[in-house]
Amino acid sequence: MINISNISIQYGGRFLFNSVSFAITEKDRIGLVGKNGAGKSTLLKILIGEIIPESGGVSMDNHTTLGYLPQTLKLNPSQTVYEETAKAFVKIKEVEKEIEELTEKIGTFTDYESEEYFRLLTRLSNAQDYLTHIGGTNMREETEKILKGLGFVNGDFDRPLSEFSGGWQMRVELAKILLQRPSFILLDEPTNHLDIESIIWLEGFLKDYAGGVVLISHDRAFLDGVTNRTIEIVAGRIYDYRTSYSKFVDLREKRREKQISDAKKQAKEIEETEMLINKFRAKKNKAKFAQTLIRKLEKMERIEVDALESDSINFRFPEAQRSGKEVIKMEKLSKSYGSVEVLREIDFLLERGEKIAFVGKNGEGKSTLAKIITNNLNYTGDCTIGYNVSIGYYEQHQAESLDPNKTVFQTIDDAATGEMRLKVRSLLGAFLFSGEDVEKKVMVLSGGEKSRLAIAKMLLQPYNLLVLDEPTNHLDMQSKNILKNALLNFERSLIIVSHDREFLKGLTDKVYEFRDKKIKQYFGDVYNFLEQRNINSLDDLGMNSRQAKVDFDAEAQKKARIELREKTRELDKAIKRIQNRISKAEKNIDELEQKIAAHEELMNDPHFYTQNPDADKVLYEHADLKQQLDTAMTEWEEWAMEIEELKEEREKYG
Repeated sequence: MINISNISIQYGGRFLFNSVSFAITEKDRIGLVGKNGAGKSTLLKILIGEIIPESGGVSMDNHTTLGYLPQTLKLNPSQTVYEETAKAFVKIKEVEKEIEELTEKIGTFTDYESEEYFRLLTRLSNAQDYLTHIGGTNMREETEKILKGLGFVNGDFDRPLSEFSGGWQMRVELAKILLQRPSFILLDEPTNHLDIESIIWLEGFLKDYAGGVVLISHDRAFLDGVTNRTIEIVAGRIYDYRTSYSKFVDLREKRREKQISDAKKQAKEIEETEMLINKFRAKKNKAKFAQTLIRKLEKMERIEVDALESDSINFRFPEAQRSGKEVIKMEKLSKSYGSVEVLREIDFLLERGEKIAFVGKNGEGKSTLAKIITNNLNYTGDCTIGYNVSIGYYEQHQAESLDPNKTVFQTIDDAATGEMRLKVRSLLGAFLFSGEDVEKKVMVLSGGEKSRLAIAKMLLQPYNLLVLDEPTNHLDMQSKNILKNALLNFERSLIIVSHDREFLKGLTDKVYEFRDKKIKQYFGDVYNFLEQRNINSLDDLGMNSRQAKVDFDAEAQKKARIELREKTRELDKAIKRIQNRISKAEKNIDELEQKIAAHEELMNDPHFYTQNPDADKVLYEHADLKQQLDTAMTEWEEWAMEIEELKEEREKYG
């Protein structure tokens, strides 16, 4: 188990975490979610000890091991794929050496009853168990199994890493972590460099993994396929949900609705309390109680409503000129890099208004064909761009081309022309840059923020063909939703390279799979493709194996909900009963104060005692009214205290 206790850390006067505490067990499959810049990657770095929080800490026992995959890494390019992956077995070799040394020591013993003998036997047994757990008995077999699951083939094992892209090198590092079988696997955006088949394979591996998993991902389908717990980071706080991402989204919306309701109730309570304070503070016999109310307001923690994505944020592409019917036409198109052939005699036609997705394993030519379409690569064969076609192109590393010394606003303002210059702030707002964010320099932006900015910059011109190569890498859920909604409303032609199933869902008319230097057409969206290819089906994406547990949890949760409802119903009735008493008491106090004021007005008359035959009666009534008022005030205070205690208890149950 990992215990995170009261950790706090801030940057630039803003808390990323403010006294955050939670625990992680080896049964947990946790998805860390939140806006870009919320602190997700920082939290992983705190867990591995790379960042030390200002207060609080992380604790775990000595036997706990962590495997961490960052977003960026450096590997030795001269090593082969297998040599680099085999570094995962350094620990295995250490354990094997320990077993050999222990076996030799035990062989020299003659006193089989000594404590030292039993201690060595225990160490040997533990070492042998650990070796079996991490797969030390079949290293080669396990290595090849993991590498193939991540998309490598036999011919890749002896190739140097320098021949592979950064995405494939990232897979090698992921393979090393999976082979080490640590107590907890910590993954930061692991799907960014994986194709759909590898993502589905990784889902299955992590779902069945014997240890705990903590991952950051903006791939909704992947999160739903792996996680059983979601931790959201919002404004220095965390919200912990024992459920997968999609169910969390529903619960989060209910949480926010409750926050809005509670905030309104609190505002009303504050207003009523302030009225009582103003009413009582000037009266000597009630000043003490007024001070009690003042202290109560000072201690009251104001309810804040979490700022979540707004459905009202919309972006529409600038209106573009109409293109010819045939937007792109290819015949017998081929492409090679030196002696390595990537595409062979491709025939392809994109017609006006069609939206298509390029899918397939990395290295099969998806990005290559996108670059050919945008006139960024040479080729053989024919590729004809149709009449009046204007192309907007977003490539995977486009964010790196941004000027780091410009501000967010300058980046867009400098690229805008004509009437678009009047819409710069609207465009930035649509991609979640507002307020002080627009004055940030590009160099201080997160990877996701840079990607958003690069997409926004591309969209300043009216294109009738968009070619987007992995546009969702590093984008958070909110940004992806905005981009997807804009693409759904885009009435021109679209080619998109992506491995994000949830993003592609319902977005395209056709899917082209790249395999063995060829492309194959499938009608429909990505899930139609998955069904036809039998990679996986919608119902099988990580759900069936957990159904029994889900049923059991549902029954337990149902019982708990019933008990919770009964308890909260009792508390609500008690609160309402006391509120009625308080209302009656306040009405009674007002009436008594009016009567006392009337008596005191009579008593202030200088002729009251000499000319009023009922003076004694008035004095008696005045004294009696004062006594009644004191009793009423005492009861009111007792009920006020009682209702505060009931409300505090009620808050514990949500």
